[in-house]
Amino acid sequence: MMLIAFYSPMKPPSHSAPSGDRRMARLLIRALQAGGHEVETASRFRSYDGEGVAFRQARIAALGGRMAARLIRRYRARPRDRRPRAWFTYHLYHKAPDWLGPEVSAALGMAYVVAEASHAPKQKDGPWAAGYAGAARAIARADLMFCLNPVDAVCTAPLLGGPQVSLKPFIDTAPYLEAAAGRGRTRAALARRHGLDGDEPWLLSVAMMRDGDKLESYRILGQALALLLERPWRLLIAGGGPARERVGDALAALGSRVAWLGVQEADALPGLYAAADAYLWPAVNEAYGMAFLEAQAAGLPVVAGRAGGVPDVVGETGILIPVGDRAAFAEAVASLLDDAGRRRDLGARARRRVLREHGLERAALTLDSALRAIVEPPTP
Repeated sequence: MMLIAFYSPMKPPSHSAPSGDRRMARLLIRALQAGGHEVETASRFRSYDGEGVAFRQARIAALGGRMAARLIRRYRARPRDRRPRAWFTYHLYHKAPDWLGPEVSAALGMAYVVAEASHAPKQKDGPWAAGYAGAARAIARADLMFCLNPVDAVCTAPLLGGPQVSLKPFIDTAPYLEAAAGRGRTRAALARRHGLDGDEPWLLSVAMMRDGDKLESYRILGQALALLLERPWRLLIAGGGPARERVGDALAALGSRVAWLGVQEADALPGLYAAADAYLWPAVNEAYGMAFLEAQAAGLPVVAGRAGGVPDVVGETGILIPVGDRAAFAEAVASLLDDAGRRRDLGARARRRVLREHGLERAALTLDSALRAIVEPPTP
């Protein structure tokens, strides 16, 4: 067992707002713990600058330097057997560089480990130039990198001095398997609560409602499904956020075909997935999409945009469409609406694939073996 200092510069695991980033951070902590390690959150400091303001990035970097010095003093004050053996940073890039981990790791002789880091050379001289440089220095300092999105590996590999290990995005599959077993009961309850017809196909999308890529995905979804109004179906939308009104406009052409479920608590989502018949998301600029794994674990076939690492998550058990191709998206959905047997077959294959390749247990083994090779190298 080793003590690991965990840090997420984009959003701390304890942040109040739900997101895929927060979910993955929490899952990484659980996987590290499942591998037998003790994990503590090193800091809640957020280095995120979403607007590309140079003076703000300079201020964040300066504050990060002071916080790193404070952490070094705090760890040095501990007995040696209570100091972290490794620093683990999740999700660093030009908008959220790691100003803490490299400094603390170097000062205390810890292994510096990163997961889901990205490096975009086109940002070198752009509005996030300072963040770009900071992220590049951190990536170059890493003793070990876990890569969740194969697309990221192309640009990070030239910077790395240490090994890069593939870590497939993962979830705890148990709640979704349990929910799938109770599908009929949950579906009946949802039908009563929201006035749904249990005999028609339910199409599901679960996503935050934000401007930018999320809103554009909702627009594509609405335009694609507007081509299928002659078929029976209902679209269930779970989510909320600042762009709720604009999302409503994006789906206005679907009228009463949309059931607005609002923001769902995490423990309600497995049942919602299991009760549906197919999961849809156009995935504009999606990194990989945790919701795809959740839907597949519950036994749903997926129609998704072929973006980023989405193909590696969905694989051959879903239908992948060129991002933004509304007609192709509609055609794929129609193929599932018209063939209940195909829906069931793809869903069953998707569940088996997630269990085999994207479960918490497999992630724990991958993390543990790679970490031990770095922190506790074998004696020659």
